[in-house]
Amino acid sequence: MATETLSVHILGKDYQVACPEEERDALLRAASDLDRRMREIRHSGNVIGMERIAVMAALNLSNEVLQGQKQQSNADQDILENLSSRIDKVLL
Repeated sequence: MATETLSVHILGKDYQVACPEEERDALLRAASDLDRRMREIRHSGNVIGMERIAVMAALNLSNEVLQGQKQQSNADQDILENLSSRIDKVLL
């Protein structure tokens, strides 16, 4: 698996990041999204300092991931219950 080093620009700073070639586009999109989120937090005026802005962005992203996992789990549970009900009807 070949890797390449990319330069990403986040909140006014450049970072060199190594990643597999096939993940290049995803990494660039993620960096762009993170930059946008961190700029929004900085412009809100409620959080000052690069480290604090980064932590707030990370907490927001983590919360979104956890909420998505919870929603997916609930959807999966609904699907399983529906399938179980259908199987019961067929077997009875």
